[in-house]
Amino acid sequence: MAFLEIKDLRKAFGPLSVVQNFELAVEGGEFVSFLGPSGCGKTTTLRMVAGFEQPSAGTIRINGRDVTGLRPNQRNVGMVFQSYALFPNMTVAENVGFGLKVARRPAAEIGARVEEMLRLIKLPTLAGRYPYQLSGGQQQRVALARALAIKPQVLLLDEPLSALDAKIRVALREEIRSVQRKLGITTIYVTHDQEEALSMSDRIVVMNEGRVEQIGTPFEIYNYPRTRFVASFVGTLNILRARVTDAGQRRIAIDGQEIVARRGLDGTASGELRAVALRPEAVSLSDPGGERNRLQGTIEDVSFLGSVVRIRVRFKENAISLDTFNNPGLAPPEPGREVTVTFAYDDVLVLEGEAS
Repeated sequence: MAFLEIKDLRKAFGPLSVVQNFELAVEGGEFVSFLGPSGCGKTTTLRMVAGFEQPSAGTIRINGRDVTGLRPNQRNVGMVFQSYALFPNMTVAENVGFGLKVARRPAAEIGARVEEMLRLIKLPTLAGRYPYQLSGGQQQRVALARALAIKPQVLLLDEPLSALDAKIRVALREEIRSVQRKLGITTIYVTHDQEEALSMSDRIVVMNEGRVEQIGTPFEIYNYPRTRFVASFVGTLNILRARVTDAGQRRIAIDGQEIVARRGLDGTASGELRAVALRPEAVSLSDPGGERNRLQGTIEDVSFLGSVVRIRVRFKENAISLDTFNNPGLAPPEPGREVTVTFAYDDVLVLEGEAS
């Protein structure tokens, strides 16, 4: 049995359904991210797990206990908000120990736990400061310590890094993941930032319009997206229109040029139109030989992105972008040049559903 079980969870506000048929089983100590665009239902789902929103249907179990109808303070979960939500009239130590004080724990126990948490977040000397005397990153560390101080069974984080600068976000997400691993606490993390989800998670739940599009490891989500939405939302991607020419031989045609696609053609029939996904880093202007697809086209655009040069190659209706590393000693090709792009059979992914 999973440590956190969510079954057929739904939420509607009047006629508007914001979460539909959400199902998830999270193992003890697992770090799972809810990833999706604004308005997809990820925060509403997190708030239902926390108890701040009551589900319209479905059940939530933590360690075998049904908590669906319980208030937030009865669930033993810790919550970290995007806006820090620290008490401005309390010191750092008082903020961290607030939950323990509400639970009427002995003063000595509170003091020891606060000291332990401040060491954990690497702010042991700031116990007497107030929130306004801290940076944004420090405030979010204190919010994390406060959530962990009560020894919750599940830690919930609602876009905790979105208000911080880019460099601070990177450093803090590494610290959050380190703390989570050290404590072995089951964690749900809400974000719209694909890099955060890919770098931090054991598994990712990709959501769209209130529904789960795909659940998988970062490797699976990035390399084997099942739907067009997942493929386009996670990472930079080429989406091409193709026609199945021979499903048995796993052959498709892009603008009349035939290639082989080893994945995604099961259950298809010759003549069907399908969307094809291909990552820019999988495409090359070089040809090492062997079992590779080859498409002839014309360079349409060249973009200098610092360490990477992005080249766009046009066929007819379709175009493809490919990434090459910047080489100061080698000038990038000029637009208008005829080229052949190559990519491995395994890098072509035919997506579910017809091409739009």
